[in-house]
Amino acid sequence: MKEGKKKFRLMDAILGTVCLTLVCESVMPTAAIGNTQYFWWILLLVAFCLPYGMISAELGTTYQSEGGLYDWVKKAFGPKWAGRVAWNYWINFPLWIASLAVAVTDIIAGMFDIELSIWAILGLQLAYIWLVTFLGTKRVGESKEVVNIGTAFKIILLLGIGILGIYSFIKTGQSANPVTSFKDLIPEFSLENLSFISIILFNFMGFEVVGTWTNDMDNPKKDIPKALIIGGLLMAIFYVLPATGFNIALEANEDWIGAGAEIVVDVLNSLFTSVGISASFIKPLVIVCGIMFIYTFIANIASWSFGVNAVAKYAAEDGSMPKAFTKVNKEGVPYKAAIINGIVATGIVIFGAIANTISEDFGAGFSLFFCLSWITLLVSYVPMFLAFLKLRKTDPDANRPYKVPGGDFAIKVASWVPFIILIAGVIFTLFGDFSRDYISGNIPLFAGVILSFICEEVLVARIKENK
Repeated sequence: MKEGKKKFRLMDAILGTVCLTLVCESVMPTAAIGNTQYFWWILLLVAFCLPYGMISAELGTTYQSEGGLYDWVKKAFGPKWAGRVAWNYWINFPLWIASLAVAVTDIIAGMFDIELSIWAILGLQLAYIWLVTFLGTKRVGESKEVVNIGTAFKIILLLGIGILGIYSFIKTGQSANPVTSFKDLIPEFSLENLSFISIILFNFMGFEVVGTWTNDMDNPKKDIPKALIIGGLLMAIFYVLPATGFNIALEANEDWIGAGAEIVVDVLNSLFTSVGISASFIKPLVIVCGIMFIYTFIANIASWSFGVNAVAKYAAEDGSMPKAFTKVNKEGVPYKAAIINGIVATGIVIFGAIANTISEDFGAGFSLFFCLSWITLLVSYVPMFLAFLKLRKTDPDANRPYKVPGGDFAIKVASWVPFIILIAGVIFTLFGDFSRDYISGNIPLFAGVILSFICEEVLVARIKENK
């Protein structure tokens, strides 16, 4: 570490881990799990988050580059598999933008108790998309105030909902989802319940960034595992606490995943009423909270844009993505990638609006776009665990500032268990309990995944294996 350079302390790593992975819109799907969410959080924190974080830390410190996940997979399995990673890592982002655009109009309609016309919906969604697209053409430092305020709003909202829910329970002794025995906290291990795995997994994604902080730490070998464990626990608390508030306010229902973000307004109304706030103050409070939620949606994209676009640019320069992604402005920001994100997100919400006009059963809203987003993101991480195992064998002499502890058997368990969990999460999200009703209800999701796969393979077919 250079003299005079600020040290990246353990607390900095912990807070950075939480800030990277905490997003308000994930609370609704998490709350839909109900009281058994606590079991899933504990299980996946140990079985997935911890090994995933440690493996990411070793790969990130051993093979440091702008490409990150893309480079790790390329080094292990070649450019074609790296190209698949690049596509899925990128396409999840405009899908996420589109899902948040839908969430914005859901919240506005809910907090003002109005029904928006199709033109008002599209106008608001496009305004959101192109606002975050504009922010994506700027360096992170230029929009840091947006991100910092958004982070503060996240903490206020998530802690506030959780505290209100607990206070409501203490005051009234009532919960919409009461726990009458320990059995209420243990899920039935049915195929349908296993579809909830991906909801928790999505909330963990982003821990690989921790590995990039090693050079700024005094003792990465000691501090990285601590940052991952403590950061993971804090992140779980930040998700579970507001989800608990949701469960106290309204009866948990898996339809919350597809109900739209207006469910937030219902929860706020219920909690404010249950704690005894005057009816005349509830609507203004709901409107203020709704605006804060919308602001966090803007901050989410602003904070992630540069990182996602930089990886897309890196892959494009390597020949795995279209050349348009390589264009940068005078500040060095891959602005063309941001504009492409905006164009794709615009096409998605317009298609969704048209499809939903033709048939409301199509489900072209927050649920569809958010599910597509989390599936493509999870898929992009699948090769990472096998790449880790292969690089341990093919590149044993590489300098590893941080190394996952354990012998050969422990390393295999730490790799194969999260790999299998990821695959299971994707499969059960798509097929649920494999019933005809579940599958027929997910046809739009299947169509989106298939279309993404076709686009991916068309791009991959252009890549030369001997690059």
